[in-house]
Formats: sequence, C-alpha cells, structure tokens
Amino acid sequence: MLQTTEVSRVKRFAANTAGRDFAVGDIHGHFTRLQSALDKAGFEPSADRLFSVGDLIDRGPESLDVDEWLLRKPWFHAVRGNHEQMSVDSYAAGCTGAQSYMHLINGGAWFYGLSSIEQDCYANILQDLPLVIEVETAQGLIGIVHADVPQGSWGEMICALSGSEFEADHIAATLLWSRKRITEENPSGVEGIRAVIVGHTRLSQPAVLGNVYHIDTGGWMDGHFTLLDLATLQCIPPINPKLSHDWD
Repeated sequence: MLQTTEVSRVKRFAANTAGRDFAVGDIHGHFTRLQSALDKAGFEPSADRLFSVGDLIDRGPESLDVDEWLLRKPWFHAVRGNHEQMSVDSYAAGCTGAQSYMHLINGGAWFYGLSSIEQDCYANILQDLPLVIEVETAQGLIGIVHADVPQGSWGEMICALSGSEFEADHIAATLLWSRKRITEENPSGVEGIRAVIVGHTRLSQPAVLGNVYHIDTGGWMDGHFTLLDLATLQCIPPINPKLSHDWD
C-alpha cells in the first residue's frame, strides 16, 4: 500500500493576482541549476510562484536541500514524485528490503547515509507532499501531477482519489509511475481541465499531447530546466514541436 493519506492527496491554490505562476520539470537534487534558470527568467520571489511536478530528490548532489526549498521558500510548491514515494515507502519498511534497494539503485544513496532521526525528518516532509496540485488561472484550472492522469476526466480522477483505499492506491500509482500516455503518444488529453502538467519522462524538448504538457527536459542531467508559464502555457525556452524521448 502506498504511504499516503486522503488529506495529502490534493492541494488547491487560488489564482495569483500579484505575479506569475510557473511549473518546472523534475529537479533531482539540482537546486542550484534550478535557481539559475529562475534568475534567467526574471523570477520574482515576492510575487511569483513555482510549482514542481515532483522528483525533487535523488541522482543530483543537493538532495539534502529539499527541506530548504519546501519549508523556507513560501513561493515553492511541489507534488510528490515516484522518487519521493520510494523514500517514504523505504523508511516505512525500516530502510531494508526490496523497496530500499529500488530506491538505492535509483539515486537514493544520500538518504541511507543519514541518521535515523534525519531520515524520519525527510520522510515526513516528503510524505506531506500532495499527489495532485490544482492552480486557478484567469483562463481556467491547471492540474499538476508527476507522471500521468489515469482517466480521461480530471473530475473522475479526483473523485477516485476519495474512493476506496484500493481504488485510491491504484490511481496514485498511475499518478506517480505511468508512462503510458507518452509512450503511446496519445493525443486524447484530459477533459474538465484547461491543462495538465507532468514530468517523469525525460525529453529533449517539452511535448504537448492534447492538453497534457510534458516538461521534464533533463535539467538535472545534460539538458535544461523548462519553465512553463501557467497563464500563457508558453515555455521558457520555447517549445519545439518535435517529440523525442528517453526513458528514465
């Protein structure tokens, strides 16, 4: 069973009337690179907000800084990615067994070098992350999840997260892990919402399938961080319509 609670599954934000809202792809422990991208975009912390599609940790050298960003930057908000979930599940299992091994081989070594008290602190911070973020804009509602939306309807997905434990866990697994839409290049989109923003699958350039925006462009590896303006749905750097992908 996924370590999640109903209250942590969906977080909603009112429209930003003071500044701009951006979304960013997977970070994977590269917060200094992310800050550089924000600086180049003229990000203003006193007015702007940044929404992350998750995978804040693992692989990069600055995973320990995740608490600084989540707890001390009131303009930064994130959904839970599969890497956060691996940390949470591993800690719940005593940091032993298959769950821990899966996390370790996927960049989680930093977590196992911590004391048990530190592991507890980080696991609790990561477990508090929602699976879904909704952001109001003047043009309509924006949804943010890590990987994909299982249903064709946003409303159906939200309702399913409040359903039975079995159904909610099934939906959560898709939100955290699925690559079905991008691997099938499915253009059908998601009804009942202006746009859905996801990461999880590393691309050379952002890709748009229906109204689903895939924005993990490997800023944590050898690519660049893409910032998506939630009001205009325009990317910085601009979107290249060519669809190309790597599976990470």
